[in-house]
Amino acid sequence: MATMGPAADSPDAYIAALSGWQLERCRMMRAAIMAAAPFEETIKWTNLVFMANGPCILIRAEAHRVLLGFWRGKRLRDLEPRIKASGKYELGNLVLTEASEVGGGQVSKLAAEAFRLNAELGNPAARV
Repeated sequence: MATMGPAADSPDAYIAALSGWQLERCRMMRAAIMAAAPFEETIKWTNLVFMANGPCILIRAEAHRVLLGFWRGKRLRDLEPRIKASGKYELGNLVLTEASEVGGGQVSKLAAEAFRLNAELGNPAARV
């Protein structure tokens, strides 16, 4: 698997291209995100992306880790202190390895708040 995630043309194909702990973890996170709010799933930039008033959350499976990224991740660090700021703007990632623990409840809570922030603040990809 390349560092940019599996080549896939649909969210189902993205998940189907995974195996082992990454398959289990990504399946769980995808279900938790979709249960949290009415996201639209798509593939963008070779990632599984969840849209809600613009890009909101991404899942990227790599060879030795899985990223759970949030366009407004810096605002979610009170809910999950392991989220690390990434780049400029408000991006933040939760980096997961096989040994990392994250539950569906925590992922749902983060997803619901990310959805709420995009609804309140607008599309994070739209630069003013």
